[in-house]
Amino acid sequence: MVHWLSTAVALAAVVGASALIQPADATAQPTLTTTASGPAPDPKKADFPVDCGSPSVKVDVVGRGSTDFDGDGRKETVASVRCHSGTGTPPNALFVLAAPARPGDPPRVVATMLRTKERMTVQDLKVSGRTVSAKLLGYSSPSVPSCCPDRQRKVKWEWKDGKFALEAAPVPGSPKSI
Repeated sequence: MVHWLSTAVALAAVVGASALIQPADATAQPTLTTTASGPAPDPKKADFPVDCGSPSVKVDVVGRGSTDFDGDGRKETVASVRCHSGTGTPPNALFVLAAPARPGDPPRVVATMLRTKERMTVQDLKVSGRTVSAKLLGYSSPSVPSCCPDRQRKVKWEWKDGKFALEAAPVPGSPKSI
């Protein structure tokens, strides 16, 4: 029980810290505009900061959703990505993309919600209004095979005061929860 509890606390701390770390150029500020115009950034055109071990291994976009988080009239895209793999379940990363700085450039990564090194899988990704919600699957120890996560937790990131704030659901009393 103590091992499970310490794992849950450590995992929550890692996820919480990752939600607060954002690139220096993430400067979106709320405005009075309420309708988003134009297309959302295409995650298939983005350069994600994900290390797949080899430049020949591509990054797959496995989930996405778009909305205008900051009220500036332009949509942002949330993308769940992972390294391409013929077998297994590589961990996901979760990023927020904004429109390119210049026409022809790729979309910009403006926030990182989850990094692949956290060894988590994103399920049930939903983007609505100013909220991103998902179920995160994780592991109680490094010895648990990546095919078989043994922990899960529902989380949501809410756009507040110019950044994303992570809110995790309470840890249920089940051994299948993070």
